[in-house]
Amino acid sequence: MDIASLAGIVIGVVMVIFGILTSGSGGFALFGNFIDLPSVFITIGGSISSVLTAHKLPDFINGLKAFSLPFQDKVMDPGQVIKQIIELSNIGRKEGLLALEEAANNIEDDFLKKGIMLVVDGTDPELVRGILETDLYCLQDRHGKVIGFFEKWAEMGPAWGMIGTLIGLVNMLKNLSDPDSIGPQMAVALLTTLYGSLIANWMCIPLSYKLKANDALEVIMKEITIEGLLSIQAGENPRVIEEKLKSFLAPSVRNALAEQGDSLGGDE
Repeated sequence: MDIASLAGIVIGVVMVIFGILTSGSGGFALFGNFIDLPSVFITIGGSISSVLTAHKLPDFINGLKAFSLPFQDKVMDPGQVIKQIIELSNIGRKEGLLALEEAANNIEDDFLKKGIMLVVDGTDPELVRGILETDLYCLQDRHGKVIGFFEKWAEMGPAWGMIGTLIGLVNMLKNLSDPDSIGPQMAVALLTTLYGSLIANWMCIPLSYKLKANDALEVIMKEITIEGLLSIQAGENPRVIEEKLKSFLAPSVRNALAEQGDSLGGDE
């Protein structure tokens, strides 16, 4: 479980509750003022209908299934990938590229394993790069569709909130002969705007940013893998490969790797 995502959602709920409780007298009875089923149907139902219209059905279903992704604490460590590449480089340097096939049996990363098998099979380096980069492109495309789902919902939530507000205002203006009903009807009309803002700013936009961050990290890891495998295939020195791959990392991460040992490269 990704604590940051969960904590952000929970803190958002707490802040809204705190704002309601401190906005007037009446305590928890004030929550009744912020609950209106027609507003819920207009805002949530309407925004979902727009998202459905904007996507193919399989992409829409995948977007709904992706709600749990920002909360999953998937371990993605570029430093660990570099260590793994250097270990493979040492094996290839000492025992030959064919020895990598046996080493691949202990690797769980399908992308890395696929690349190793291409190298072992003697595939042309440019073809290896092309195959792996195509795989990476398709990964980004799948991620982009899921991210787009949340971005579109963030866009449609406030829009349908405004539609609900306009509906409420029309009803209110049609009944100006009853001054006592103007205040309650105006309050209900504004609730749809509130719900739309919550959909966008409490849920969809933050979740899309988390998915973008995860996507960027996974792309870096796979780019490291591609460059590392091509360097192994070219017979480069493990220490040279190490320095090349560390250039993908932020300086702070490079320093952390350096503190773990003088070098990841092993024997020259």
